Amino acid sequence: MSRIGKKPVPLPSGVSAEVKGQTVEVKGPKGTRAFTATDDVTLKVEDGAVSVTPRGTSKRARQQWGMSRSMVENLVTGVTTGFKKELEITGVGYRAQMQGNTLKLALGYSHDVEFAVPQGVTVTAPKQTEIVVEGIDQQQVGQVAANIREWRPPEPYKGKGIRYKGEYIFRKEGKKK
Repeated sequence: MSRIGKKPVPLPSGVSAEVKGQTVEVKGPKGTRAFTATDDVTLKVEDGAVSVTPRGTSKRARQQWGMSRSMVENLVTGVTTGFKKELEITGVGYRAQMQGNTLKLALGYSHDVEFAVPQGVTVTAPKQTEIVVEGIDQQQVGQVAANIREWRPPEPYKGKGIRYKGEYIFRKEGKKK
């Protein structure tokens, strides 16, 4: 039995959900998102909440039950508050700045890295050493943050690179004489 799947997803005020077949569409103040569930679960909107129930007792149906409920909850969270990833840049001369719809990164290469921000995500650089990625799609926000971090992941000797805010970097000791 899925403990997560048992709980219905409450719809806050200003958010509406509509189920058409296996697709649930959630509209809120930040936009509209949709999710198509597999045939192993049933989606219903009742009493201001979206409930997910499995069709049958197969292992796959029980797996999809909890996952589908989590996906619907992420849709509701995305259209109400949105998702946010914060990145920190550490290193001498490493900095970031926005130029229109392009993030310009100076990361110690012989050239500046220009990262084109995709549609549906907003990227800001409040300080030269901070990058904030925001959007209503959790997967897309995380992927954009990972793509930015990929240019210079934090290294264990000096800790230089791009890391998530609050991420701990295990530091190694250097060579001894």
